[in-house]
Amino acid sequence: MTERHRHPTRRTALTLLGATAAGAALAPHAAAHARPGGRSDGGLRVYLGAYTGTDTAHGIGVASGDAATGALTLETVVPTADPSFLALSPTGRVLYAVNETTDGRVSAFALAADGTVAEQLGEAAAGGDHPCHLAVHPGGRHLFTANYTSGTVAVLPLDRDGVPGDPVQVLGYTGSGPHPERQDGPHAHMVLPDPAGDRLLTADLGTDTVHVHRFDARTGELTDGSRAPMPPGSGPRHLALSPSGRTVYVLGELDSTITVCGYDARRAALTPVATVPFLPEGAEPAGTTAAEVLVSADGRFVYASNRGHDLVAVLAVDAADETVLRPVSHHPSGGSSPRHLAFGPTQTLLFAANQATGTVAAFRRDPDSGVLAPAGEPLAFPQAVCVLPVAAGTP
Repeated sequence: MTERHRHPTRRTALTLLGATAAGAALAPHAAAHARPGGRSDGGLRVYLGAYTGTDTAHGIGVASGDAATGALTLETVVPTADPSFLALSPTGRVLYAVNETTDGRVSAFALAADGTVAEQLGEAAAGGDHPCHLAVHPGGRHLFTANYTSGTVAVLPLDRDGVPGDPVQVLGYTGSGPHPERQDGPHAHMVLPDPAGDRLLTADLGTDTVHVHRFDARTGELTDGSRAPMPPGSGPRHLALSPSGRTVYVLGELDSTITVCGYDARRAALTPVATVPFLPEGAEPAGTTAAEVLVSADGRFVYASNRGHDLVAVLAVDAADETVLRPVSHHPSGGSSPRHLAFGPTQTLLFAANQATGTVAAFRRDPDSGVLAPAGEPLAFPQAVCVLPVAAGTP
């Protein structure tokens, strides 16, 4: 059940992973090795999100990359506070970032034809405290935020240039979960519009719930569709929708599992089918947390990361029933605390943002077996928590 309001109450801010003085101390080192201006002929433009702490010079990294090898070169850093998650507009001409601060904001940046950041277009209130995720509606006129500490989901309007306005709607969730510290109340962690754009799936880590809202793009309003309880104490963090649109893979941050759900977009309904642990056999989830889940474009493989064991798991999707997952392999993440994973544009590369070591690692991906192999030296980028690769010339 949700409560609609325009001014969400604020909760005491949780201590954010990685917002440490050590990360700030590394920032000048990375800046000294940045190559300002221009780009190589590598074929990739990669945007990097990070926690900045008190380092006002840190922010969004803009890198060039080699589409064959995955090698990255940092070109510049665009200062902005705690840009922990990034997204592009449908046109590829505007880059959005949440500013994960107590008084959360969303910042928008215009991109030049070569993918460099041309200017900041504007910013707006995120609709709650510590926004940790955002997504742009396929129609390009609305943006959604998940605000962790407030436990709220907000809808922001976008004008014709992609500039965000303050929220037109904020939904506040209620409830709690069994974990005494992480589930004291609602903690929205992800917003995922489905491809048609008339449904919004949201993950609430604090209440072990995934909500499916109906969305009216004409009014910019979310309404209640359904709520799907996840395993108690699992802490749903992120979601991945299968290419068929019939299955949603729900990552449990607190127990390192994937709950596989059937999805009926017409009824706005999510039905849990099975919960699959993804750590290696014998590995304990205690003291570790999962972070990201991806599904390949062909629907054959699911990837998930764990912080603590610092690995990326590969699971195969059954050809006859995509709700059935089978563990294939486990790979070191190329650093410590892999918070975010992302495919390269052709999905022959996978990138991992390792927060604790401040590195972005690249892996070659075998599309037939799904397995990963390290691809060169990781790129140093302090407190890296998000990686957004796009093809050269996308904007």
